[in-house]
Amino acid sequence: MNMAGTLSERILGSAEGTYVDRMVDRAFAHDGTGAQALVAFENFRIPGKSVVNPEKLSIIYDHISPANNSVTADLQGDLRKFSRENRMHFHEVGCGICHQIMSEGVCLPGEIVVGADSHSCTLGALGAFSTGVGATDMAGIWATGGTWFRVPESIGIVLSGKLSGHAEPKDVALSYVKALGMDGGTYKALEFIGDGAAGMPVEGRLTLSNMAVETGAKTGLFYADPLTREHLITYGADEKRISLQKPEDCSYESEICLDLDNIEPLLAVPHRVDNAEPVTRYSGTSIDQVFVGTCTNGRFEDLKRFADIVKGNKVAVRTIVTPASKDAYAKALSTGVLSDILEAGCVICPPGCGPCLGAHMGVLGEGEVGLSTANRNFRNRMGVGAEYYLCSPSTAAVSALYGEIRSPDEWDGGMTR
Repeated sequence: MNMAGTLSERILGSAEGTYVDRMVDRAFAHDGTGAQALVAFENFRIPGKSVVNPEKLSIIYDHISPANNSVTADLQGDLRKFSRENRMHFHEVGCGICHQIMSEGVCLPGEIVVGADSHSCTLGALGAFSTGVGATDMAGIWATGGTWFRVPESIGIVLSGKLSGHAEPKDVALSYVKALGMDGGTYKALEFIGDGAAGMPVEGRLTLSNMAVETGAKTGLFYADPLTREHLITYGADEKRISLQKPEDCSYESEICLDLDNIEPLLAVPHRVDNAEPVTRYSGTSIDQVFVGTCTNGRFEDLKRFADIVKGNKVAVRTIVTPASKDAYAKALSTGVLSDILEAGCVICPPGCGPCLGAHMGVLGEGEVGLSTANRNFRNRMGVGAEYYLCSPSTAAVSALYGEIRSPDEWDGGMTR
């Protein structure tokens, strides 16, 4: 191994395979894992000891938001009180999904970021080492300010070329998940490199990093560049605190090469994320519901791609749209994107996870079939006895208009009803 090291080695300050203790730069939990972490924290903390470095800690209500019953409301009330008493950053119902909020000028390149959610790898798109932990580990971070890591080996995801036609970052994500399989990246770091990675917009990078965990990976990393800096400054980050990164000579455990010029619209077919197939292969499959949103595809750019297709038309099935954050919601509102979506017959939910985890706001019934821009289609996840296909926002839009799975390549831009 060249001593320059992979990005994970450089941020964690040690060679792959070694174990290190590190203080974290930022840590966050949501209403689900935060409530569990609170129980653990109360069980093992020293009496009278408060949380360490509360300015680095965030609680974000997004998973069952707003609360779906009185039990959930009580748990959220306890966590809300705890976070405020300990001066943590608290994000109330309606602010959005934890990963999206942290990407909006909060998380910075080179930082060590830990979230009590498996998709915390999303923030690797900004050049941070960001990974998910369990609730007990998060409680330990609250109590000590740090945690341990095993510095992961890295897999290079080499992207070349440029997306064209109706292919989107989600299709790239499904492509590399298919190539690696759902366990091919277990406890590895994925590094997205090549001219295709450098040319990928930050919103697309967030989608690719988000799905790294679907291969079992610890995180998914892009090198912070001028596009990263521009994105962070847009959200109010201090330019002086944004450090740029360049790939250095290092060795990867393996490499996956993807030519973006050859990417086509894909579906993840139930019930595995790595079961990716061309959308056209399932064209005509009847669906009961379309869901657009989540930390994978609920950003403004995703909503706009969806709106550009459904504008002036009417959806043929119930269609639920959930912005990933209050900022994405506001921008979609001010630009008319939400109006186009609403007039097409869609339901717009408050910013948050929506039905992704199968709690409320769009859970499917037994025997129903859904099409979703989420990141997981596991059996029974978003409805017991239901089936979910995963896709891009454009595929979701065209399919919503037809009431059946259709590729955006089949869309002629005309009225459907």
